[in-house]
Amino acid sequence: MVIDRPLRLVFFGTPAFAVPTLDALLASRHPIVGVVTQPDRPRGRGRQTTDAPVKARALAAGLRVLQPAALKEAAFMAGLAELRADLGVVAAYGKILPEAILAAPRLGMVNVHASLLPKYRGAAPVHRAVIAGERETGVTIMRVVQALDAGPMLAWARRPIDAEETSLDVERDLARLGAALLVATVDRLAGGDVPGIAQEETAATYAHRLTKEDGLIDWSRSAVAIHDLVRGLHPWPHAFTYGNLGRLIVLRSAPVGDQTTAGAGTVVVARGDDLHIATGSGLLALRMVQIEGKRPVSPRELLAGHRLAPGDRFTAAP
Repeated sequence: MVIDRPLRLVFFGTPAFAVPTLDALLASRHPIVGVVTQPDRPRGRGRQTTDAPVKARALAAGLRVLQPAALKEAAFMAGLAELRADLGVVAAYGKILPEAILAAPRLGMVNVHASLLPKYRGAAPVHRAVIAGERETGVTIMRVVQALDAGPMLAWARRPIDAEETSLDVERDLARLGAALLVATVDRLAGGDVPGIAQEETAATYAHRLTKEDGLIDWSRSAVAIHDLVRGLHPWPHAFTYGNLGRLIVLRSAPVGDQTTAGAGTVVVARGDDLHIATGSGLLALRMVQIEGKRPVSPRELLAGHRLAPGDRFTAAP
């Protein structure tokens, strides 16, 4: 006889992506007996130490919060055992969980991952998908195993990516989609065992963590590829280039027009609202830019205050 009763949950998560899942679980019939999140760190331009989004939401909800500096420390393991969790839920916690933690909840642990596995395992699945020009992504609920994002899949949902959407747009929507899918999966697990589907290892790809260097624009690439880079690196670390204005951050763009005889990186149009740059294939319109240390501006504002004319070049080095 299957007993369908609420499950005691321990939640592992840190950034904003995990908050909708935490909220959905708070609204569900399953009690959250504890939240594990990463230690407080300096954040933002002022480098002030503040609570990460999951910690702030957990404290507001009156939940017990654990912030181990090391996941294998005895005090944390004892605190985790005291929770007597039936199931662990992971949503962008940010660290690999050791076997002892995976085995602590009675039913193991499940993870909300922002890609259609096995594609884009790793730290930056949404950003890497947008940068690659993917037209579809999704979320996968999977069992957590020691190998990175390689556990059996329990549920998934697809979502198209529009050609103008940024990583921020896509990630926000996937967070909502994943939250609903996770609660439905926990309900199924409460009713009995849910068989998982093994991932196809030969189809796996890895989404490396983002660095500032990822944003350097190679103008020999196509306008579409550079546009995808601009979208994929928003809101951080952003695409950038160098020229007679110094380091220029490209916040918004659009592929326009046909190929030109001008060399890649050359300014072709610089008037009014139009700032068009030659690429390896096609022209790229810069729609919103930012000189390092200044505020974001439109092309019209940029051209009103700085000299930039056809024939000027943007390059990959200062």
